[in-house]
Amino acid sequence: DDENQYRALFEKRMGNEFPGETLDPKFAGYIFKITGGNDKDGFCMRQGILKNGRVRILMDKNQKCYRQRRKGERKRKSVRGCIVGKDIGVLALSIVKHGEIPIEGVTTVKRARSLGPKRASTIRKLYKLEKTDDVRKFVVRKEMKNGKKKAPKIQRLVTSERIRRKKVIRKIGLERLNATKKAVADYKKLVGDYRSKKKQETAQAKEGKKEEKKPVEAKPASTTTQQKKQWKKPFLTFKLCLLYTS
Repeated sequence: DDENQYRALFEKRMGNEFPGETLDPKFAGYIFKITGGNDKDGFCMRQGILKNGRVRILMDKNQKCYRQRRKGERKRKSVRGCIVGKDIGVLALSIVKHGEIPIEGVTTVKRARSLGPKRASTIRKLYKLEKTDDVRKFVVRKEMKNGKKKAPKIQRLVTSERIRRKKVIRKIGLERLNATKKAVADYKKLVGDYRSKKKQETAQAKEGKKEEKKPVEAKPASTTTQQKKQWKKPFLTFKLCLLYTS
């Protein structure tokens, strides 16, 4: 009989939702969600393994169903796929939507909330608080074994100390920015002065060199060049005479 009741859940996966009437008419109006389960041998279902059976996979410290004993250790372990089948012994469900008839021991019992929200905005949303209200007074405190209560650290909590620290950090940042801008301007001015000074020095040096230079006197032509010029004329006349005679 039990198998006939949950036969409709075969081939469904973890995370799938289904109406309560499929299990029993008394769950009319309810919507359940499959959150996990174990097979008849005790191997737990694992999300992401799309198989209607057991699989051996290599696991490391970042994966579920395995606890690392040594640093860097990996181990091959058996896990059950996320698809519901005949071999499932226990199936974990969560209520997404409540029906008209309450389920005894589940919806009729009010349990204290052991863990509450940590973020400041979600705490305000839960208790409908304003920005002026102190969020730290509305944190859900967990009761420990020794009788003490432990409160979680509130995330993104804006306090007067945080605002003051932000102002100080912003002020230091602006001071540093102005200091760097001033240092860059001073450096550029120093480089400009140095270059202008160098230009003036080079211009003065060029003018001094021009004044030192004297006009060079033309040297008389050497005797060899004068003789060469004189030798060329009779040679040309002799060549012309030979042409006329021929």
